[in-house]
Amino acid sequence: MKPFIMDHPLIKHKLTLIRDKNTGSKEFRELITEVATLMCYEATRDLPLEEIEIETPICKTKSQVISGRKLAVVPILRAGMGMVDGMMTLVPAAKIGHIGLYRDPKTHTPVEYYCKLPADISQREVIVVDPMLATGGSAVDAIRMIKEKGAKNIKFMCIIAAPEGLEALTKAHPDVQIYCASLDEKLNDDKYIIPGLGDAGDRIYGTK
Repeated sequence: MKPFIMDHPLIKHKLTLIRDKNTGSKEFRELITEVATLMCYEATRDLPLEEIEIETPICKTKSQVISGRKLAVVPILRAGMGMVDGMMTLVPAAKIGHIGLYRDPKTHTPVEYYCKLPADISQREVIVVDPMLATGGSAVDAIRMIKEKGAKNIKFMCIIAAPEGLEALTKAHPDVQIYCASLDEKLNDDKYIIPGLGDAGDRIYGTK
């Protein structure tokens, strides 16, 4: 499935501010939230609609509403939490799951430490969110865990992706639609995205 790379001017503008090392934690968090909202608009474009009858102040009419599709947003902790509020702005009825993975500093492979998903995750369309898709290891493992719970309709949304991560995720889960705001150049020797934005979790929470 071909990745969807965002090209909206508002996203490009906000992404420039996000990348800037002089952007403080408060503004960084706000920008991540805003970009997540804009990306959610695109990621939910294919939600099914049904026609209902309502009454306006003038007359009765037929109009469309979302057709009962259940959604779940699953952030990969901890940085993925920075995108949740932006998603919930548009889909406030969605349930939220959490998957905790961290990258081993020596092997650069993901290590699981937490997984809590809605009980009915198998019946929901799931959008997994993480600001960065670097090696792809965390995203691959998170989606595998969700599939093991029975979910079949899964999307992945990130703000910045490296070609290596995109390739790994596409190869492991070819059925998952990927949305990203930018496809960057490459990974460096420490497996950080170039030019990237640094460590998203540290910048969201001001821990470095």
